[in-house]
Amino acid sequence: MGGLDAVGLAVSRQCALLGVHRSGVYAHKPDRRAEPSELDQKLLRLIDAEYTKRPFYGSRRMVVMLRAQGHVVSRKRVQRLMGVLGLAGMLPGPHTSKPHPEHKIYPYLLRGLAIVRPNQVWSSDITYVRLAHGFAYLVAIIDWYSRRVLAWRLSNTMETGFCIDCLEDALRHHGRPEIFNTDQGAQFTSLAFTKVLHDAEVAISMDGRGRALDNVFVERLWRSVKWEDIYPKGYETLSELFMGLSEYFPFYNGERPHQGLGYRTPDHVHVSGEGGGVVVADHFGDRPPADSSAPLRSADESAGEDLGQRLTAATEVGALT
Repeated sequence: MGGLDAVGLAVSRQCALLGVHRSGVYAHKPDRRAEPSELDQKLLRLIDAEYTKRPFYGSRRMVVMLRAQGHVVSRKRVQRLMGVLGLAGMLPGPHTSKPHPEHKIYPYLLRGLAIVRPNQVWSSDITYVRLAHGFAYLVAIIDWYSRRVLAWRLSNTMETGFCIDCLEDALRHHGRPEIFNTDQGAQFTSLAFTKVLHDAEVAISMDGRGRALDNVFVERLWRSVKWEDIYPKGYETLSELFMGLSEYFPFYNGERPHQGLGYRTPDHVHVSGEGGGVVVADHFGDRPPADSSAPLRSADESAGEDLGQRLTAATEVGALT
């Protein structure tokens, strides 16, 4: 890990100092697997950026977007690259996140629920970050009432361990929620992950298949962290990414005003118990009516306007962000 390697620290100690899962130590080192071609690397960045702005885009629309920019690509190639990134459109469709076939899938518990206090509902998700040599994965847990980021972890693999580390950190420092919501990814459906929740007596909720909008607040977080921090700074190593996010998340929680919170910060709303909340619509995660127009954008993120025009996610106290 750069300077940490130089002083002879063991890998386990380096992980502890950087706050990352052990498997993530090598994310900043050259990947021994075949490196994507120069064109594929460029396409990966374009697809990732476009999906962050418009997470309802599937491979067909990605092909249209890329061809409009002059790239001669087939849908098969775009599907392959979206698979590398672990991406699928928000709206129901054939390309969905699949759980492990032996894992139990839990029902979605948030539909029609009024979220009126901190620690009532937490949710988690994983997003991809492209580094100079390889990939990194970021998992975060947020509170639905306050939008506060309660815990986060980095890894260079999609193994379950770093998700469990993140969950245990959140439970240790913030108590326990009544409901914990995730998608149906194998990390979250694993027996090891769900056991932590069962042991803490937390009700488990899971999104409908192919319905990323069921976990919309984490999707909003990914848009903010990527466009405000990761893309502008262009982190090359896991260590750089960790240091940058270690500065960004305290800013996001404690300094960045959120339109949906009445321009309060998540920290203020979480501690005071005032100014947050959402009533999850009964059709949350379903295909919306054709005339849906409820805004799904923050004041400083005009890039999300198209998503707001297409998807009605919730009737909320304030706007979504």
